[in-house]
Amino acid sequence: MIVFDRVGVRYGTATAVAEVSDKVRPGEWLAIIGPNGAGKTTLLRAAARLVGHDGTIAIDGESTSGMRRRRLARLVAYVPQLPELPPDMTALDYVLLGRTPHIGYLRMETRADLEICAGLLARLALTPMASRSLGTLSGGELQRVVLARALAQQAPVLLLDEPTSALDAGRRVEALELVDELRRERSLTVLSVVHDLTLAGQFADRLLLLDAGRVAATGDPASVLRDDVLARHFGAGLHVLTTDDGELVVTSRRTGGGIKPPAHGR
Repeated sequence: MIVFDRVGVRYGTATAVAEVSDKVRPGEWLAIIGPNGAGKTTLLRAAARLVGHDGTIAIDGESTSGMRRRRLARLVAYVPQLPELPPDMTALDYVLLGRTPHIGYLRMETRADLEICAGLLARLALTPMASRSLGTLSGGELQRVVLARALAQQAPVLLLDEPTSALDAGRRVEALELVDELRRERSLTVLSVVHDLTLAGQFADRLLLLDAGRVAATGDPASVLRDDVLARHFGAGLHVLTTDDGELVVTSRRTGGGIKPPAHGR
């Protein structure tokens, strides 16, 4: 279980996240949604201990603030929006970095480590790219390599910050299907920042809607993805449809307004 207890993050005098409290059950997929600047990425980075925070974030009752880095890396795998990608490193070597928390100091990777990484490359349709340098891969291929590295950590908690933004529509669904498949196989707990509200509703068990750094709504997709809720926090241009098989689809529509200048200025 992951517990956020009155978590807050400030950048100077600006509040990015304020008083966020939530409990994420083991094996649950929580999608963090919200308008731009809502604090979604900041909350995920706080969970990965990449930014300082007020309040407490705990995994299985243990506060992350006091954990050693190696211990944290065995519990939490993080996929950032903009990962560091050494252009001359091969895809396989990059994925092998995910095994670092499991390899002893001054030791080399084992055959088992190589097999784990090769298996993930195969499941993400990346086997032909294994020996290619990262600088030669497309944006979509790189995003799948980054996901493979995170999965190679075999951590029980997976933090995903827009993990499919560089993928086309078909590959997005395939990648999230793989995450969901591995979640069920390994009882992973997944927290993901998702801008595509339809995908958030299709894959997440529960949604956490942030606005201005605060929790605006939380619940199952049907209770959060509603026209009235989305209008309050995203504007009036979104509409929620229900397909014949019960899936929610969030569509955009023209409001006829456009961007209007402030009434008090030119």
